[in-house]
Amino acid sequence: MDINKMTAYTCELEEKVPELGGTAWLLRHKKSGARLFLVSNEDENKVFTIGFRTPPADSTGLPHILEHSVLCGSEQFPVKDPFIELAKGSLNTFLNAITYPDKTIYPIASCNDQDFQNLTAVYMDAVLHPNIYKSDKTFRQEGWHYELEDTASKLSYNGVVYNEMKGAFSSPESVLDRLTSQVLFPDTPYAFESGGDPADIVDLSYEDFLKFHQTYYHPSNSFIYLYGNMDMEEKLEWMDREYLSHYDAVKVDSEIPEQKPFEQDVYKTAWYGISEEETEENSAYLSWNKVTGSVLDPKRYMAFQVLEYALLGAPGAPLKKALTDAEIGRDIYGGYDSSMRQTSFSVVAKGADADRLEEFLQIIRGTLEQLAEQGIRKKSLLAGINHCEFKCREADFGSYPKGLMYGIQCFDSWLYDDSAPLMHLKYEDTFRFLREQVDTGYFEGLIREYLLDNPHGGVVTLLPKKGYTAQLEAEAEKRLEDYQKSLSSQELDQLVKDTEELRAYQEEPSTEEELKTVPMLQVSDIGKKAAGFHNEEKNIGGMPVVFHRLFTGGIGYISFLFDASSVATEDLPYLSLLKTVLGQLDTEHFSYQELTDEINIATGGFGASLGIYTQAKDMNSYDLRLETGYRALYENMGNGLSLLREILFTSRLDDTKRIREIVGQLASRSQMALNNAGHTAAVVRAGSYLSESAWVMDTTSGIGYYHFLEDLLAHFEERKEELTEKLKEVAGQIFRRENVIVSYTAEAEGLSVLEQELPDLADSLPEGFQPGKKREIALERKNEGFKTASQVQYVARAGSFRSAGYDYTGAMRVLKVILNYEYLWQKLRVKGGAYGCMSGMGRSGESYLVSYRDPNLRETNEVYEGLPEYLRQVEISGRDMTRYIIGAVSDLDTPLTPNDKGRRSMGAYLTGVTEEMIQNERDQVLGCTQEDIRALSGPVAAVLASDCLCVIGNDEKIESEKEMFGSVSTLFH
Repeated sequence: MDINKMTAYTCELEEKVPELGGTAWLLRHKKSGARLFLVSNEDENKVFTIGFRTPPADSTGLPHILEHSVLCGSEQFPVKDPFIELAKGSLNTFLNAITYPDKTIYPIASCNDQDFQNLTAVYMDAVLHPNIYKSDKTFRQEGWHYELEDTASKLSYNGVVYNEMKGAFSSPESVLDRLTSQVLFPDTPYAFESGGDPADIVDLSYEDFLKFHQTYYHPSNSFIYLYGNMDMEEKLEWMDREYLSHYDAVKVDSEIPEQKPFEQDVYKTAWYGISEEETEENSAYLSWNKVTGSVLDPKRYMAFQVLEYALLGAPGAPLKKALTDAEIGRDIYGGYDSSMRQTSFSVVAKGADADRLEEFLQIIRGTLEQLAEQGIRKKSLLAGINHCEFKCREADFGSYPKGLMYGIQCFDSWLYDDSAPLMHLKYEDTFRFLREQVDTGYFEGLIREYLLDNPHGGVVTLLPKKGYTAQLEAEAEKRLEDYQKSLSSQELDQLVKDTEELRAYQEEPSTEEELKTVPMLQVSDIGKKAAGFHNEEKNIGGMPVVFHRLFTGGIGYISFLFDASSVATEDLPYLSLLKTVLGQLDTEHFSYQELTDEINIATGGFGASLGIYTQAKDMNSYDLRLETGYRALYENMGNGLSLLREILFTSRLDDTKRIREIVGQLASRSQMALNNAGHTAAVVRAGSYLSESAWVMDTTSGIGYYHFLEDLLAHFEERKEELTEKLKEVAGQIFRRENVIVSYTAEAEGLSVLEQELPDLADSLPEGFQPGKKREIALERKNEGFKTASQVQYVARAGSFRSAGYDYTGAMRVLKVILNYEYLWQKLRVKGGAYGCMSGMGRSGESYLVSYRDPNLRETNEVYEGLPEYLRQVEISGRDMTRYIIGAVSDLDTPLTPNDKGRRSMGAYLTGVTEEMIQNERDQVLGCTQEDIRALSGPVAAVLASDCLCVIGNDEKIESEKEMFGSVSTLFH
């Protein structure tokens, strides 16, 4: 790019950045004052982000509600929900918006040039020229509003963000995070909840909402990021011409101030809600926190990530071990937060006795004093450095484009220093420096300066309280009741009218003219050929290997998949526990702390999981496999195999003290997941009523498994001998040569290395098949309601269309787009106020519908029931069908990392999915018609006829609708 041609911009930095594989520019738009950071490289997965500093002045959730609202129509794209129109019909690889405590960002990504331009145009217009000024309806829909059916009805609150945050505030971990920010940064914007406290959201006025946009959504307060293989000059010229040149630079007071240091730690106590059946005993959260300086120090920024690993993150890390050995809490977690102006380090004990707070603090201080004086284990520091460096170099963020993650990370410095977006992206010198400091006392000095001798800290205690959620609900209802009583008959009539008008607005579709303003691709822009698989069958050392020949940059990804079909039904929870304890126990040659360090020095990480591979055409025919493996540079593959052998055959499965610690942590993390992502667990549980594979999934990772862990903890002493026997028995059954197949993703060079190293491991595997009991699963339609202290619901329906004689078709992928962004979106989110809605119809027949953070229950189920009739009568224009098809292809064509490509190929190998099948699916997607969608009313009706319902949610709500369920019980005990 010739920056001298860009007369509208001033270049403040131009630099080649090897870590990003290209050249970076830092620009300033002369007229508007907009900041721009560009990274040009060969990555086809292009990223655009525009962000703004948005410091909140209260907890009404103004930044969050605005983030939702600006994506609901703009000057150039006046359609009511351009975000959803894009989601329906774009090849995007990322499309969202995110509110942080001090910034709001709007990122998009796409590999298609025209699609990328379309998305960028819609987002630029959305943030700078939103339709929020034309009426208050978007504000009321996305933020909050009063609802009144008629003058005799009870007044209520509704709104997407209002319900989203009711769900967020139902999680004690979320409440604790918010309190921690309040305590550490009381004189800054971080003292407020940028997402919104439900109690405060209803105080936000439309006028303040508009004023916030006028103040902060100006180019002078913007941060614009472009990444990837694109014509940067063309993008800059377009941005100047269409948007930036229309603005004059102004002074926007959005600087994030630093909190002045404290003279001593601040203490704070608060409460969170539990159900009547849960115990208050040993259910407190104890949290110790220290502010660790400015984020604008690249060496300390990374050094504290290494310290997080060495002190707290790794199994056996000394701070974690000291608190665990003292049985202070059921789960010890925490770490380093670098997402704000000032960083912080936290230690949290979950499931603790509040009376042991002083002991908790003494153990932390005593352990840190010992480490500062005697030194941190050098191998732990080296392992932590290697762990962080491997992650940086690999840049594998799963489904998230790496350019997107670089863009988010650049804000860690750029938001607070206009000249420094590259500060934390250039890591070569930093890792070189940190390696040199391992023997100098540098890390110990950080402990002394920031964690021991630093008075700027906070201690937060979060206590359980029965009926607390009901108390909050009662306070909201009392406020509504008092307000309703204060209204005149004319004011009540107006509220009824407002409710009717908002619903009419929500039900009124955008006009054809408005819809046509949103740019879209054509089906002709999409490739016709489906992405193939990379499976080559090999035999190395007598072991079957499926080799996935892909460019990996010198990294090998290896996984050993052990057939677990011989494990008896009643032993499945022990199989799941076995995969968790692997790598976290002492072995013949290493303590578990030493083992973790050895793993992270030699590899990019060890992992174990359960894989359930359901056959393509039969949901009750499946492979269950325990998968364990690692990723490593080719030269370290042999070291990784030696460690794997050590873990599989010498782990101390009789160390019940350590296993109890792991079970406590596992139960804690499972409870956290059920609180925060109850929709996933509800779908699996509902599916378990009719599907063996879903039953196994629930038993090994869902609600069934959580209840197993609860019971095991409650009766650990009397069951610990049986537990050891079970773990040894299951391990002996499955870790055998006849049971294993190897999945390996690498280049040809990596295959040569494996051919040299693998035979030794193969020789160490015992031979001889170990038959178990025949697995018998008695499926039962239970239709359960699980009560929690949450303020919202997760409502799931599951079923099968194959059991009714229907076949899978690619049109079901198109239907998913229609449901998620049309039918369910309009009825559950736009009108119902739920934060999310999802659906899916699987190749094996398993299907689901689910809502997320939903204020409703029965009404949501009625929406599901209305789906077949909707499909029978659905009218889809040619333009809309094109959008739905493109949206479906976007899912099919998500760019994958080499590791993901290998996993996808292996999944197809084990489930019987052929390239012919996926090509046929793609052809059906591309050729989908209105008639094909209407024809799916039959399969959908069959799914609903399975009548499998599971709900996780508010105890009073579920109790009031208990006739809908076969059983009602408390989720947590």
